[in-house]
Amino acid sequence: MNADDPKVYVVDDDADLGATVARLLCRHGFSAQSFLDPVRLLDIYAPAPAACIVTDVMMDDLDGFGFADRVRVIDPAVAIIFMTAWPTTANAVDSVRRHGGIDYLEKPLDEARLLAAVSEGVDWPVRKRQQLARTATLSPREREVFDLLVQGHSNKVIAAMLELSPKTVEDHRASIISKTGANGLAQLIALASLD
Repeated sequence: MNADDPKVYVVDDDADLGATVARLLCRHGFSAQSFLDPVRLLDIYAPAPAACIVTDVMMDDLDGFGFADRVRVIDPAVAIIFMTAWPTTANAVDSVRRHGGIDYLEKPLDEARLLAAVSEGVDWPVRKRQQLARTATLSPREREVFDLLVQGHSNKVIAAMLELSPKTVEDHRASIISKTGANGLAQLIALASLD
């Protein structure tokens, strides 16, 4: 493994399981390290960010969802995969919608699914960072117009919603296209799908 390989952190308050998952990932070419305590990882994360984090949902002091929310403040582009021995539909939905997870895995872990999720996870931050960079220069008003455009609203509807003239919305749309480098609405939607 190369020091420049994307890092994968495994967080589980079961030391044996966390170490086993990290070893499995290392055997398959990932640069993985396990952490027993999510707070400890948060303390060292900024200077050593990961491409992907595999975290247990149920942990003692800080659960996986709380951990995900805190790590996203430090690194909004990290891919997070949740794992749990006590799966629920509500947690599965929350893991993606509320906490930005890219997958929700049940223990005992299916090795092939874990490896596929981590493979996707190490690629995801590159796309996410590109998206963040392409939309970072949008003004607050342009961001509002962007969000409404990618939801499928017409210029006329956006104008009414934001109490602007349709011409002003069209000007904002042109600026958004220019700043993001997109060549139309389809590319804007694709760009927004990385959020």
